[in-house]
Order: sequence, then C-alpha cells, then structure tokens
Amino acid sequence: MKKILFTLFSLLITVATYAQTPNILRYYLNDGTTFEVKTTELNQIQRIEKSGLENIFNNGQSSISVSFDEIDSIVFVYDNNINRNTDARAQRLEYPRLKEGNDQLLVIHSTADYGITYSLEWDCSKKSQRWTCYQFHNGIPDNGVGRTGSWKDDPNIPATYQTHTSEYSGTGFSRGHMCMSNDRQSSKEQNGQTFYMSNAHPQYQNHNGGLWNTLETKVNSWGNSSSFRDTLYVVKAGTIDKADQRLNNTSTGLLVPKYFYMAVLCVKNGQYKAIGFWTEHTNENITKAKPKDYAVSIRELEEKTGIDFFCNLPDDIEESVESSFSLSDWGLN
Repeated sequence: MKKILFTLFSLLITVATYAQTPNILRYYLNDGTTFEVKTTELNQIQRIEKSGLENIFNNGQSSISVSFDEIDSIVFVYDNNINRNTDARAQRLEYPRLKEGNDQLLVIHSTADYGITYSLEWDCSKKSQRWTCYQFHNGIPDNGVGRTGSWKDDPNIPATYQTHTSEYSGTGFSRGHMCMSNDRQSSKEQNGQTFYMSNAHPQYQNHNGGLWNTLETKVNSWGNSSSFRDTLYVVKAGTIDKADQRLNNTSTGLLVPKYFYMAVLCVKNGQYKAIGFWTEHTNENITKAKPKDYAVSIRELEEKTGIDFFCNLPDDIEESVESSFSLSDWGLN
C-alpha cells in the first residue's frame, strides 16, 4: 500500500503555524523526479476520496495533476532560512547541513512502496558515515517483518570506498545499526536496506546492546506512536571526526567513534520540539540507563559534533526548538 504523507487538514495547519507562509512547495515523487509550485500559484488542494488526495496546481502555463500515491514527500521552502541545504535532494527536515566536498557522498536508499528508507552522508576518505537520517510517519507502518537482511556492501557507494563485513572479523566489535532494523519494518526490502554496511559503525557490544539500545528503543516508541507525533525526524551516528581508535589498532582499520549521538525532531499538529542524546562509547555494561541522563539540547549537540542539525527548518523555528528542551515534553521525567 502506498503511503499518504499529508492530509488536507495537516497541510493547512502546518502552513498556518509558521510565522511566514512558504514560498514554494517542492514535491518529491516516488520515481525520483521533483517539481516545484509557488504558493502564490496554488490553485487548490482537493479531496477526491477517502483513500487519498489529488493535488491540482496552476503554474500559469498548465495544470499539473499528481496522484497522492506518486508523492514521496513534500518540502516547504522559505526565504527566511539562510542555512538550509542548497542540494535539492537534502531539503527534507531530517537532513543535517551537508558537509559536501569531493570526498563527501550523499547516499539515499528507498523502496517503491515506502519512499526513502534512510539517507546518509558518506566520508569517502574516512570510509565512514557522518550521519544517518530518516523519518517516522503513518505512511511507514510497522508491519512486523522482522530482521530480514544479512550484512552486505552498500551498492550505492563506489567499491573503492565501501566497507565490508569481513573487516569486523576477529575485532570483538559489533556492527551497530544507525537506522536500526526495528525502525524499518514495513517490508522485507525496506528492512534489508538497513543491513547495508554503510548503515553501521563499529560498537562495543555492551554499548550497542545496552545504553545505545535503550535510547534506540525510546526513539522507536516515539516514532511508532501516531498519538505522539505526526512526523518524527531522526539523525544518528558516531563522531568520526573525534574517533581515536581503529579496528585491530591498524592505520587502515575502520574508525571506532569515541562518542555516539542522536538528534530528534518531532512535529505534532504543527508544533515542533527537539531533543538530543550524547553518549561516550565505552565497553561499560550499563544495565539501567535512563534516557534523561543522556539528553542534551540540539544546540549543545551541534557544539559537540560540529554538525548543523535540522538546518532546513525556518530560522526562527530552528532557533526556538534547538536552544532548549523539556524532559516532560518527551515523557522523560
């Protein structure tokens, strides 16, 4: 079943909540194509049946008619955003600001039925990901398909820069998912993409199966709760610029992050909130971890990582949600 990302009500509420009206609606279709419509040229958004919507626009030249089944996502573009990504592929709200450069590669994995599975920025010189990001919403259901994949090379990364499962052999480190298997349970194809090697960092198993798993489980519970969120935007990774260890202690072994982090943005009824998590990567067996003890603001997380999270938000909203957080808003008291 194709996903439906927006209803007429939620679209209008979201637009009305912003301090300014978006200048452009950018539509990403399942086949990879995009088109833009200026809001001043918006003719109508018409409900056609319970199962979906059809968006009908008049761009001054011709009407564009697109079935809702064809739409992967919609991005609102504002003039009051000075730090948003200029790359049209990375303007959904979950994307951090791209580092870009000749050695940086934007990798997007998707399926025809459920759109983008997750995206990542791959540092070819370090052979490691800088971050993985993805969304939860009602169009990505938990169908309980289980762990359907086995670890394999990422086909979207040139062979020279790929990492391989054999590089973990005998190291004592786990292949730690960033977009975890339980976060992508809509189909076997979707779940299988979480087992690409690019979606993993070396982790001590006590961290991967302990503290990190506790935080992942909490984020997953938010993501799978339609009463908690309309959309949840997630960014996860290890700090490859602060890694001081390599597998097998060799100069060519995979980087072992010194810290791991999560950045989470939630929108419900047009209202935004954000929270971050920061953990030191140790082999300590922390059995009773409390997420609140690792919570930080997005602003603090940006200072620790050097990454600009949620840069595609309008600047006023970005400043508001990133500067502070409330534990009670996230049920973490």
